[in-house]
Amino acid sequence: MGFWWNVLRVAVAAVTVVAVSELSGRFPRLGALLLSLPVISILAFIFSWAQHRNLAAVSQMARETLVLVPLGLVFFVPLALAERLHWSFWPAFALGVILAALMIGLWFRFDPMSR
Repeated sequence: MGFWWNVLRVAVAAVTVVAVSELSGRFPRLGALLLSLPVISILAFIFSWAQHRNLAAVSQMARETLVLVPLGLVFFVPLALAERLHWSFWPAFALGVILAALMIGLWFRFDPMSR
């Protein structure tokens, strides 16, 4: 699909991230709403389909996403509790990354479907 296709994909992702970060400073709830919408997932499915036209791959990606999204939600727990527990941002963020990596890593290691 070429250079401009990649530029478009990067621009759409960048605009989404910037919009969420800008809104979250003034309107945290609206930022959270945009963040919770599967905008990037929807775009990834559209871009994948447009580029490869492979329904089997898109379907498998959807099934994997259904499992991985809930496993990754533990990332938010330390950040959500940081203020109440008097933690600063970076330790809470790091703990969230570690927890999500552990959950997802365990799933990849022990998933019976992948054998």
